[in-house]
Amino acid sequence: MPLVFASIVPHPPILIPAIGKDHLKQLKATLNSYEKLKNKLSEKNIDTIIIISPHGKAYENSFTINFNPKLSCNFKDFGDFSTQKTWDLDIELAYKIKEELETNTPLQLNTDDFLDHGSAVPLYVLTGNLKNIKIIPICHSGLSLEEHFNFGEKLKTQIFVSNKNIAVIASGDLSHSLIKDSPAGYSPKGKKFDKKIIELLSAKKINEILNLDPEFINEAKECGLRPFLIQQGILKNVNYKAKTLSYEAPFGVGYLVMDFEIS
Repeated sequence: MPLVFASIVPHPPILIPAIGKDHLKQLKATLNSYEKLKNKLSEKNIDTIIIISPHGKAYENSFTINFNPKLSCNFKDFGDFSTQKTWDLDIELAYKIKEELETNTPLQLNTDDFLDHGSAVPLYVLTGNLKNIKIIPICHSGLSLEEHFNFGEKLKTQIFVSNKNIAVIASGDLSHSLIKDSPAGYSPKGKKFDKKIIELLSAKKINEILNLDPEFINEAKECGLRPFLIQQGILKNVNYKAKTLSYEAPFGVGYLVMDFEIS
């Protein structure tokens, strides 16, 4: 089967050593989980990574694919002027996805040279051991949760007829309102949201995620739910086991690392 790897990862820029420095020790569980995924990616002989981010160029009424042949990352916005890397777009698969979806799906293409940090952080940390890896960066939209899940189902069509080994990584943090010093302030709904999302993903109860109260989601100030649902659309009817590798929130933001063990 072409889909050989799927995971959820957070994207705090402090995972980059030159940025995190002494703060890295506060993300020990997340770093250990990233290392496990990094080793697993190496074992799977991955050809292409589809990275789904909540921080790319997003549109209210359409999803986006970055169609730039060369895709680079740097972390200058976070004070790191030395760390950088470049990947090639999987032009063949990206074009097939575009061809399949453009007539029946709200989809736009862009050609940004640089990846947003939601894509850049996971790719930089996870692909250190991988040679000649290609990527396809996808960004969510302002459409409904159900439309994100349906978009994932449509992406699956081209993924599953490919002859490549493909990884799908959903990048996203959970609640940004877990403590009073959180980036989005405190909400008692934050911890409840994180617990509920981990529980429902683990139990494959995706319909219950789709039916969550919008106010509950909004109060949690999350940024990962839509990328997660695109990925779950891709995983629909796939035989997998959801395994939580770690969850921690040392800075008031929920960082989940979940591996979907595909059999």
